Amino acid sequence: MGLGHAKKLRSNMTDAERRLWYRLRAHRFGGVKFKRQVPIGSYIVDFACLSQKLVLEIDGGQHTDNEADSVREQKLRDEGFKVLRFWNNDVLKRTDTVLEVVMAALKDDHQDSPSPGALRAPPSPLRGEGKRARG
Repeated sequence: MGLGHAKKLRSNMTDAERRLWYRLRAHRFGGVKFKRQVPIGSYIVDFACLSQKLVLEIDGGQHTDNEADSVREQKLRDEGFKVLRFWNNDVLKRTDTVLEVVMAALKDDHQDSPSPGALRAPPSPLRGEGKRARG
């Protein structure tokens, strides 16, 4: 996958990607530079802060327990990248919480790659979880 494919992806962003990009672009997020649909090796990642070697992946339901995603994530980690994955639903409904996790990862001073899942965002709630009781 090359730069041409990355450019095409930039023009076809999901609603969740658009929302996150609005908050990340133009150094708006803590003065840190993020890029979108960035080629890294043979992969194109949704968002990357190359100076901090941080990758953000925004996933829909088709990515649940996807073995290819696990392989891709491990290869990125092997290259020294921290990888954070968020569900579309979380980005759309809990944007500030997602951004807090991203900021925490940016402030992490550890030079070693984190253990798998150490910086992974919590999974989306199961159906019915997190809803307020009506009363």
